Amino acid sequence: MVVVGAGQAGLTAAHHLRRAGLAALGSLGWQESAATFVVLDDSPVPGGAWQRRWPGLTMAAAHRAHTLPGMPLSVPDAQAPAARAVPAYFAQYEDAFALHVQRPVHVRAVRRDGDRFAVESQHVALPEEQVTFRARALISATGSWTKPFWPVYPGREAFIGRQLHARDYRTPAELADGPVVVVGGGASAVHIVAELAAVTTTCWVTRRPPQIDPRDRTAAVEAAERAGAMVARPMFERIGARGVWFAPRETTDPDVAADGADAGWVDGPPFVAAGAIVWATGFRPSLAHLAPLHLRTAGRPLSLDGGVVTTEPRVLLVGSAAGDAQGTPGQDPQAPDAVRDLLARLGL
Repeated sequence: MVVVGAGQAGLTAAHHLRRAGLAALGSLGWQESAATFVVLDDSPVPGGAWQRRWPGLTMAAAHRAHTLPGMPLSVPDAQAPAARAVPAYFAQYEDAFALHVQRPVHVRAVRRDGDRFAVESQHVALPEEQVTFRARALISATGSWTKPFWPVYPGREAFIGRQLHARDYRTPAELADGPVVVVGGGASAVHIVAELAAVTTTCWVTRRPPQIDPRDRTAAVEAAERAGAMVARPMFERIGARGVWFAPRETTDPDVAADGADAGWVDGPPFVAAGAIVWATGFRPSLAHLAPLHLRTAGRPLSLDGGVVTTEPRVLLVGSAAGDAQGTPGQDPQAPDAVRDLLARLGL
């Protein structure tokens, strides 16, 4: 069994494989085990995508960091950066359960090889060192961090300021010369707007009227609310060289009040100047390594049943690799069942 990815979902899956009696490749006596597994991770250190989060994201705001099975997540300082605290927890978890994650290993492709899969991998720092693992089944926990989603909007290529995805946002000081337009209604957008509002002028735009999750109401967010910064406008119509243009408000929409104001949105000028645009627009699953298996039906999304690929039941997708970018694989009650069912299909 090969598990691709050692983030929250991959470690959860590996834990359940251990509990089912499979031995981790490299663990004591694994050569004599009837069934083995290996976890391949392309990061040089533990932590999954959490290690790449911006420094200002604290554990108090990282409400999608969840306890992994068998070991509580305990962080005494709620203001500790999630980019340090969560990777430290993952590293402890890997050691505690002797998961022997192989890293940094990049999985290039998965192909069918008789009744097995050929999982073609290479050392990240030494790409000439290639290793092929033969596996009876595959658990893909590759997440989505490497596939940021950039919406297509008219005029985006004409903008002369800086454009960056939330994945690449680091500190508000980098954008302090503003003004900054932040696009997106999720947790990342909320915290980025709050940080930037303390140092520059911001304009927050969303596809739907924003609803701030109570778990996102940190001290910084509440301060930005008091300053009037945590209000959003509906999506702009197009992007110009030095800012964004908004369409005239439609008063025929039943969600628009008679005075032209939507619940949860605010009005503003037709043009908003911007020196930078931050696209907090989410991610798409990283599944390029599965392309040689031809799992998709032409013109249709990947078909899954509880994470199992319906066209290839020996492949299980977990976490955001399954298309659930807001998933909580560490606490998902279906996670152990999915792994158990996969093993049962293999007769293990």
